[in-house]
Amino acid sequence: MELFLLVLAGFIIGTCGTLIGAGGGFILVPLLLLFYPDLPPETVTAISMAVVAANAISGSAAYAKSGKIDYKAGVIFALFTVPGSILGVFTVQYIPKESFNIIFGVLLLALSVFLFFKKQSEKRQVQEDDSQQKGLKHRKLVDKMGTVYQYSYNQRNGIIISIIVGYMSPLLGIGGGIIHVPAMVNWLHFPVYIATATSHFILAVMSTVTVIVHAMNGTYNNPEVLKMVVCLAAGVIPGAQLGAYFSHRVKGTNIIKVLAICLALVGIRILLKN
Repeated sequence: MELFLLVLAGFIIGTCGTLIGAGGGFILVPLLLLFYPDLPPETVTAISMAVVAANAISGSAAYAKSGKIDYKAGVIFALFTVPGSILGVFTVQYIPKESFNIIFGVLLLALSVFLFFKKQSEKRQVQEDDSQQKGLKHRKLVDKMGTVYQYSYNQRNGIIISIIVGYMSPLLGIGGGIIHVPAMVNWLHFPVYIATATSHFILAVMSTVTVIVHAMNGTYNNPEVLKMVVCLAAGVIPGAQLGAYFSHRVKGTNIIKVLAICLALVGIRILLKN
């Protein structure tokens, strides 16, 4: 029964996480903290990042078929998440469990409030000279359905955000998409659908690096931990495909609102338990 529930949880996490481009770590970490309270923070984050990696790789493959991944931005941002993700792995083992829960809960609530009450701006008009401005990149993508996306973003700001996301992801085990997606939409002016797909691609690179570092540290040597990872991943992989399939059928503003509500519920639950 436990194995079945882990697979089912993985499927739900994969579907929801890929739908909003967040990897699903923000769902899995609270579940692990609630149902496996004896697990140390470094083990919780290691399990979560392994599942996030499986989710992100599966979801990225589906998003690649849809043509919604901005590879030029994704590769640059992914590269700058790597140093922070390695540092985050080594930092988490020094954080007391109580502090870990408080940090995680407060972060989720803060993000929730920001996303829910932030008025989604109208589509930003792309100026003809945008591509000539220092640090500003102009992109035009056409997905497989023929939808045209035009937008400009500040690459320097994107790099700074990516470094922060890279550090926070393994530290809290949330994957980073939960921070990257709203940042890309609200501060870098990416269309929601492009942000979710590109975030998933970035997450696939970053989480894989994090998992490798955890594996080198021997975190996955415990048979029970490995069993949990395998069962969760077995559900996450097909769930990610389903989430990507439904992603373009849900309004972008609704994706952001759902993300905000989920964050608030999870954050409150963690803080109350702590």
